[in-house]
Amino acid sequence: MRRDRAVPIHARDEVRRVEAAGRTLWTSVRHGTDPALTPLLLMNGIGATLEVLQPFVDALDRRRTVIRFDVPGVGHSPRPVVPYVLGTLTPVVAGVLTRLGFDRPVDVLGMSWGGGLAQHFAVQHRRRCRRLVLAATGTGTLMLPGSPRVLGRMLTPRRHRDPEYARRIAGEMYGGTVRSDPERAARVLHAATRLGPRRGYYYQLASTTGWSSLPFLRLIRQPTLIVAGDDDPIVPVANARLMGRLLPDAQVHIYRGGHLALLTEASVLAPVIEGFLDRA
Repeated sequence: MRRDRAVPIHARDEVRRVEAAGRTLWTSVRHGTDPALTPLLLMNGIGATLEVLQPFVDALDRRRTVIRFDVPGVGHSPRPVVPYVLGTLTPVVAGVLTRLGFDRPVDVLGMSWGGGLAQHFAVQHRRRCRRLVLAATGTGTLMLPGSPRVLGRMLTPRRHRDPEYARRIAGEMYGGTVRSDPERAARVLHAATRLGPRRGYYYQLASTTGWSSLPFLRLIRQPTLIVAGDDDPIVPVANARLMGRLLPDAQVHIYRGGHLALLTEASVLAPVIEGFLDRA
């Protein structure tokens, strides 16, 4: 299959469109060198294409297989004809895993919006999920929210489409090291991203409207690592502590940083996450 020249993914990665459950997703698989390690499935934040996760993928051990995808209407994944919700997207993801040849359980990491999808996946497809990592995420509608000003900026995809705007709001919106170096946010969001239609962003935003994982957190039985920053304006750190108390088998790792640290400080957080995934 022809690769888009704008996709700065390692040449050895398998990049393709996959159809499952009536939808088509653009996917990337970095095949690891150790087939004994459980593959890691990454679920991204709102409006972000799979390339945005590249700094984190690069920081992971090459022995580990890593799977990622663009949600409907983002990047190269076609725009959905009708809106979707998390409960209808997780069967698509499960079907994509099967079509890619991953029939055994995978580890799942969800970042920000992807953390909601990851929680839903862990419950709906518990036999497909071995361990769960929730990064910079919360429980949806019923959570301690960030400031209204910050949340208001999330109602538009402008930060994904305008690098200068992303630099201007980065510190206030994402916190952590980008407060003093907003260029870091612009680099991770725009160095390689591909814009999908605006409707894709709004569909993704609407998919979690009224959604909360609080009613079913007790049903998530997989060992779970919650990774949260102490300076995250979008998802205040108190949400991580709450989830840590409600999940049956969870541990919480608080780092000094903001919402994008998984990308901007990947070399620091990747060993923490891999240590959890590799624990016997």
